[in-house]
Amino acid sequence: MLRSTLLAAARSPQVRAVVESGPFDPLVSRFVAGATAADALATARVLTLDRLVTLDHLGEDIAERAQADANVAAYEHVLGLLGDAGLADRVEVSVKLSAFGQSLETDGDKIALEGARRVCAAAAAVGTTVTVDMEDHTTTDRTLETVRELRVDHPWVGAVVQAHLRRTEADCRDLAGPGSRVRLCKGAYDEPASVAYRERAEVEASFARCLGVLTAGEGLPMVATHDPRLIDLARRLGRERAVAYELQMLHGVRPAAQKALAAEGETVRVYLPYGTEWFGYFMRRLGERPANLAFFLRSLMSRG
Repeated sequence: MLRSTLLAAARSPQVRAVVESGPFDPLVSRFVAGATAADALATARVLTLDRLVTLDHLGEDIAERAQADANVAAYEHVLGLLGDAGLADRVEVSVKLSAFGQSLETDGDKIALEGARRVCAAAAAVGTTVTVDMEDHTTTDRTLETVRELRVDHPWVGAVVQAHLRRTEADCRDLAGPGSRVRLCKGAYDEPASVAYRERAEVEASFARCLGVLTAGEGLPMVATHDPRLIDLARRLGRERAVAYELQMLHGVRPAAQKALAAEGETVRVYLPYGTEWFGYFMRRLGERPANLAFFLRSLMSRG
């Protein structure tokens, strides 16, 4: 119930106005690198001392073509900075197609594909890669089709699948081909039972099945979870099947565990968001870990 309430709040203009009325909150900065590309690079430079990074320029569900173009330009800019800073071999980018115009009423899919192609070209120019994030279930088919289109010219483009969707085990079989990069996560969207598992045990069981499919395939499984049991499963399957894999975790979530895993020789990649449009992302993090809510509410009250 609390998670659903927080996710609903993430879509509320009134809640957003209150949250964004103050300075960049210390709790927000735990999860978000900052507002600018310079902030993101400064944080990434520290993280890449022992880990890898994927940068996410925040901003999704845009309503105008100009916003889509601005988001694409922001990625081109940060990729240029990564190349200049010599970080492209350790830092890639993650993109949401709704930030590139996928949800626009006219030619949304075409516009998003064009924008993603520009970002992929910019990534290739500096020697890094792109992963296409997954959003709610209504966009899954269109997003995977866009990934297929992008892979024609850039076969390294990463796809994301969500274990809480009932379809995902089959999607993993389709995606686990030679050279394919696939990020498996539990899923952060509040989906109906008709398309998604709603119980935690069901989601975890689906994650384990999907992980089994990916580690038996010919691509690179990117295992995005903070669950120690699923991390242990990924490590065991990786050893038993002698396959390369990445462990991926969110910036600010279990940082000590991230460093410990990296120290043990694991490839750990940190999902690092930045930008002014941090509200929706932050509220989803609260929805995943409601224990943070008390700290957040205390911060809001102090502003009054």
